[in-house]
Amino acid sequence: MAGHSQFKNIMHRKGKQDAARAKLFAKLAREITVAAKNGLPDPTMNARLRLAVQNARAENMPKDNVERAIKKAAGADSETFETVRYEGYGPGGVAIIAEALTDNRNRTGGAVRAVFTKHSGNLGSTGSVSHMFQHIGEVQFPATAASGDAMIEAAIEVGADDVASDDSGHVVTCTFEGLAAVAQALEAKFGAPSSVKAVWKPTLTTQVDEEKAATILKLIAALDDDDDVQAVFSNFDVDEATLARLTAA
Repeated sequence: MAGHSQFKNIMHRKGKQDAARAKLFAKLAREITVAAKNGLPDPTMNARLRLAVQNARAENMPKDNVERAIKKAAGADSETFETVRYEGYGPGGVAIIAEALTDNRNRTGGAVRAVFTKHSGNLGSTGSVSHMFQHIGEVQFPATAASGDAMIEAAIEVGADDVASDDSGHVVTCTFEGLAAVAQALEAKFGAPSSVKAVWKPTLTTQVDEEKAATILKLIAALDDDDDVQAVFSNFDVDEATLARLTAA
């Protein structure tokens, strides 16, 4: 019976992983379609589309899925999406930003507000917390892609702002506007990055205890689970041991 139970547990975990991957690919495809619809369908001539495709490739999204998402933009029946940024506070005054692509602002706004309320937070107005963040570009490479010195030298050459390297890999940061160009130049030198994305990096963090951190993580997970929400960022700070314990639970 123990073996059977282990098999069921493994299949359950695999099922959850497959579902999460399918949801991620759906969100990546939506961004590609919107980028192609709002500009040219050629990534070399459309910076937003180039960035969306780079991000999809970094997540190992199949080429067929990428091409299908681009072609969908040309269809007469393709939905019209708009970019919406939601800002609010979680427990302990933690600042949270959720970026969404939606074809129904009322539906998405209502769903986001409900998540904040359920997890002891408050949805604010646009601009209420974003002043505590920097909107920047972030390109990540595995540690095996290059030495720290080589990555720094290349990043300087392509106009990046900073590089952080450790045993887990390299994180290159740049301006939001220069992200597509920086990612493309570094990919030509070091191969495909493990991640290419625009992020909201906090300039001011808020320390919270374990109980509040647990609720914040649930709030972030619930927002991220919404099909319309593309990314979620927060400025909460908790010690590494507590964070590891909470994320392993």
